[in-house]
Amino acid sequence: MAETKDVFGQEPHPVEDDLYKEPTRKRRKSDRDQRFRAFPSMEQSALKEYEKLESRTRRVLSNTYQKLIQSVFLDDSIPNGVKYLINRLLALIEKPTVDPIYIGLFGSTGAGKSSLINAIIQQAMFLPVSGESICTSCIVQVSSGCCVQYEAKIHLLSDQEWREELKNLTKLLHRTEELGREEADAWNRDEAVEEATWKLQMIYGNGAESKNYEELLRAKPKRKIPTSRVITLKAEEAEELSIKLDPYIRTQRRDWDGEAAEMRIWPLIKHVEVTLPKSDLIPEGVVLVDIPGTGDFNSKRDEMWKKTIDKCSVIWVISDIERVSGGRAHEDLLNESIKACQRGFCRDVALVVTKMDKLHLPEYLRERKVGNQAIQSQREAVLERNEMIKLQRTRILKEKLKRKLPADFKVLEASDLVYTVSAQEYWQQALLTEEETEIPKLREYIRKSLLDKKKRTVTKYVTEAFGLLLLTDSFNSTQNLPNEHLHMSVLRRFAEEKVELLEKAIAQCFACMEQPLQEGVRTARTSYRCILRACLVRSKGNQGFHQTLKAVCLKNGIYASRTLARIDLNEALTQPIYDQIDPVFGSIFRTGKPTGSALMPHIDAFKHSLQEKMTEIGIRSGWKYDSCKKNFLIQEISAILGGLEDHILRRKRRIYESLTASVQSDLKLCYEEAAQITGKKACERMKDAIRRGVDWQVAEGMFERAQERMQHQFQQLKAGIVEKVKGSITTMLALASSQGDGLYKELADVGSEYKEMEKLHRSLREVAENARLRKGMQEFLLRASPSKAGPPGTSL
Repeated sequence: MAETKDVFGQEPHPVEDDLYKEPTRKRRKSDRDQRFRAFPSMEQSALKEYEKLESRTRRVLSNTYQKLIQSVFLDDSIPNGVKYLINRLLALIEKPTVDPIYIGLFGSTGAGKSSLINAIIQQAMFLPVSGESICTSCIVQVSSGCCVQYEAKIHLLSDQEWREELKNLTKLLHRTEELGREEADAWNRDEAVEEATWKLQMIYGNGAESKNYEELLRAKPKRKIPTSRVITLKAEEAEELSIKLDPYIRTQRRDWDGEAAEMRIWPLIKHVEVTLPKSDLIPEGVVLVDIPGTGDFNSKRDEMWKKTIDKCSVIWVISDIERVSGGRAHEDLLNESIKACQRGFCRDVALVVTKMDKLHLPEYLRERKVGNQAIQSQREAVLERNEMIKLQRTRILKEKLKRKLPADFKVLEASDLVYTVSAQEYWQQALLTEEETEIPKLREYIRKSLLDKKKRTVTKYVTEAFGLLLLTDSFNSTQNLPNEHLHMSVLRRFAEEKVELLEKAIAQCFACMEQPLQEGVRTARTSYRCILRACLVRSKGNQGFHQTLKAVCLKNGIYASRTLARIDLNEALTQPIYDQIDPVFGSIFRTGKPTGSALMPHIDAFKHSLQEKMTEIGIRSGWKYDSCKKNFLIQEISAILGGLEDHILRRKRRIYESLTASVQSDLKLCYEEAAQITGKKACERMKDAIRRGVDWQVAEGMFERAQERMQHQFQQLKAGIVEKVKGSITTMLALASSQGDGLYKELADVGSEYKEMEKLHRSLREVAENARLRKGMQEFLLRASPSKAGPPGTSL
């Protein structure tokens, strides 16, 4: 059965195979203008200028592409240089305008994630909300697009993925002996047993929990499952779609018998994508993701949970006012978010404290310890408490981030690390104004993030396109400069020397990990028994923990449910190592001034040294009469090395998780042995099996192997970087020096396209200056505007 495409997966375009493909048609002007409805007029103007600049660049590239295709269409073979150009042009033409910005709302049960999304998109009850229990049962992402209707796509587990979960669920419920009354009661109270029983009953009906795997494979689900594994819902109005969507994503109570047919398939739901029509509040290109706080028992859903977190460039940790001041769940969420900064694409973390309208005035006044001014109303108390919470939690969060991240990490410079919001007051405004609920502030953050990304992306895009047009135009030049090959040979040797220096610099960067890894391993060896004891002990003893522990073993040390805190024995055992390496690991992958441990600044320094040498050789060799060659080389080296960052970010996650992956692999047989244990005192015997297995693996060098595997991953990354740099620079210099060597034929004249591209490249500065002027004007007007009063009825 065909599996649905991963929610964030994007297949790269195979340009080599589609040499003669027609470029994608551009979006109509009216559609482009609609995309900016969520922005104020000044920001709209800036976006339209960047959009126009990008559109004109794509048009120039498209015209150039068509001319090149026509010039080689009848040829038996296409010269290598021309093929290179055509593929590069098509890749740039098909390059996405801006990759979506994923903003993850990451929080525990009942923290108010869905309510917050509803307020941001201005739809009060769009996603299910409840003050009593879990509402959203899976990952839900919400975005706006060019569709005319409200649309939801419900992605289900594939047949193979459900078979895997079904096998684990039946193993979890399998009993080989009769239990006494107390043991049976403890079994039935086990959270993992309850969860597994409920899932099977929802799909196959009552009694399914007593059937084995083979019997359930033959059983017919109570609701027909679409073969496409995707259910699409559409509606003209938000309320209509909300009603249709509700049964699929709302967590149902286990004691409720009146469920609709749609509710029967929630255990099969992998994730849900909701697309709104063009929005006045959420711009196209931003995806809000409601992420459950603990992951999932199903391997595929749990993998998606982690990948979703890692794909987010922004994470808002959602915690309500009553739980923000402590508790393991809140700390776990913060730690997971900080890890996303280390291993994923996350560049910004903030704490969003919800339900800030909740305050018991007499209790607050009795415990109030700050300020001499008397509190006269509930509103004043709420505002004072909110400001105090913001100051306290900002200080605590910043200290936590400083311990884990490099000192110059961007999030540490953020002006807003904590937001105090109230979705209820946003709608009612009984105590707070709309601005004081801070919902508009979050929307402003969203708009600014997209605007900044658009500026960076278009600037990079136009610059890369300009370099490509420089090369294309230079191909038709017939000028042969004296000592051309000699100068290119000098440049080639210089590049080879610099690559060797770069390789040594990368090795020095990665060598910085050796000492913290060793210290972490020593700490892990001395503390692992205490860590394991804490993971395996429950306040009520083994009561209700037997099958939960079995679930941990069935999933190789990990158990995630929608109600309990996430259990990950592998991560817990390696945490002492991560505590030691986190600051150094973050320093290696940061950007900023070149240091001994930072990787990207060394690559940037390598780029600049090559560009300076190119300029120097160009002046000596007479390239001032052939500026295209010099400019092409300078622009192309930026494009080549710029692509390395994505490669490094993709490998970063694998490197970071290699410690836990190594420990999990070494303990696999231990977990399998423990999962097979049944009978009397099975829970204690399972714990003993885990302890023995961990003891044996530690004695055999489990932590040392994890260290070696991480270091091996670093060596592979170094080798990959050097290989890509060498290959790309060799290709680039061959293209630049082979003019007149018979590798190229005379191409169609692209002089007019080059001149237009040159103008577009120059206009980048003008567009950026216009944007700065508008921003300054907007800030001036905001400072000059009168402050807003409180909501009606709050004056004294």
